[in-house]
Amino acid sequence: MGNDTLFQIGTGFGPYSPHDRVKEINNQLAELAKFAIDIRVNSFSTSEVNNYSLISYDDKPILSISADDAKLAGKTQQELAAEYVQIIKDAFEKEIENRSFASWAKRIGFMLLTLLGLFVIIFLHSKLFKFINKKIVSYEKGIKRKRKSIIKYLLPNKSGNVFLVISNITKVVLLVIILFLYLPFLFSFLPWTEKLVDEFYVLISNPVKHIVNGFINFIPNIFFIVIIYYIARYIIRITTHISEEIAEEKLKLKGFHKDWARPTFNLLKIIIYAFTLVFMFPYLPGSDSKAFQGVSIFLGILFSLGSTSAISNIVAGIVITYMRPFIIGDRVRIGETIGDVVEKNLLVTRLKTVKNEDVTIPNATIINTHLWNYSKNASSIGIILHPTVTIGYDVPSEKVTELLLNAAKNTKNLTRDFKPFVLQKSLNDFYVEYELNVYTKQPKKMMHFYSELHKTILDEFNKAGVEILSPHYSAYRDGNASTIPDEPKPADNPVEKVIDKITGKEKI
Repeated sequence: MGNDTLFQIGTGFGPYSPHDRVKEINNQLAELAKFAIDIRVNSFSTSEVNNYSLISYDDKPILSISADDAKLAGKTQQELAAEYVQIIKDAFEKEIENRSFASWAKRIGFMLLTLLGLFVIIFLHSKLFKFINKKIVSYEKGIKRKRKSIIKYLLPNKSGNVFLVISNITKVVLLVIILFLYLPFLFSFLPWTEKLVDEFYVLISNPVKHIVNGFINFIPNIFFIVIIYYIARYIIRITTHISEEIAEEKLKLKGFHKDWARPTFNLLKIIIYAFTLVFMFPYLPGSDSKAFQGVSIFLGILFSLGSTSAISNIVAGIVITYMRPFIIGDRVRIGETIGDVVEKNLLVTRLKTVKNEDVTIPNATIINTHLWNYSKNASSIGIILHPTVTIGYDVPSEKVTELLLNAAKNTKNLTRDFKPFVLQKSLNDFYVEYELNVYTKQPKKMMHFYSELHKTILDEFNKAGVEILSPHYSAYRDGNASTIPDEPKPADNPVEKVIDKITGKEKI
């Protein structure tokens, strides 16, 4: 009755199609259902008319059953008619019971009890969250009083209690869920909404069943994922221990430097994680779906397009790691930047310059440019500092060499393990270029030593009365003062004669 399906009609009868027969039968039953409270179920009967069976109420026909109906049901015509009569009787008995005063009183009673239960649940829900909020306020005050608590730094200073906000949001969400599930149960006692409530719970139960069944089917895969995870974790633990032993020189491998230990471990860890994900992937839920595969491909393409420069830096970082052109603490020059290496990783290298500037250089740039390492050989054979001076042809080279060597001798903190030497680098048009070469084992003080050398060279040449004039200077001063300190200065008299620098003749 109502929206219930009593039986199905699958064949036609005479000029009536199955659809027409169903429509006519529904109309007949609907007319009877209007007066269901007065229906006498024993008045439903069957009779044989010609070659079909007729089901009727008193003298009012309801439906006819043919041999084709019986054949489709796999029963005799009389058996099928008796079955349909019993179904109709049961439906009307249920409808009469539903419309009785006792049935309505029972339904209203259950509905009031259910409504009372809803009020009790809402009351307990409110009391529970009041208690929780009180505890949260007390807990946050305790956190803020603790000096060593890290959580207090995550809490906003001027806003309300963040945990209290989360609690209130949870309270509202939980209340909505309770009403969403409970109200259909409340209206399930009304006959005209009972069917809708059943359909509502079916709509909810189907996704829940799907999720539960999916989780049950996923349980064996969880064991595989856990086993793969712990195997990978155990391998990483072993490699971590080995890398620490090598880094601390407790374990030595021939041809394997200790500064390779940490980057090699990082590379191995990335490879292990990659293989772990590959092995886990088939056991993940939904991994075989087209949507999951499409998202994976999209993310892979996105990562490939967006990480070209990053990958080039990573490759360069790996090359730099195993080429070992420098280590942490070395004084190096990369391009135009001179400084000490303070950090190197797979992406960048950081230098601290002599002016305390922090410079970050991508590893790909280092691979594609020249690099000078001033510290690599400094401790063994020293690094050569080579200031240059340009002196005129009128000064003997032996004199210049002597003065430069004296300057090297009088400069402090230079290493004396190796003798300094002087090179005549070039014979230019107006001067000779000399280069003083001295040794130091302190590359981080290069700039200071250069300054001291320049100062000492200047002092030595001034004492000897030799002018350092470069690059172009004529020997004929035409009355100009000498550049050497403490030399006699010419009187402030007009120049009596001027010599032409090219012809050597006196100018008028």
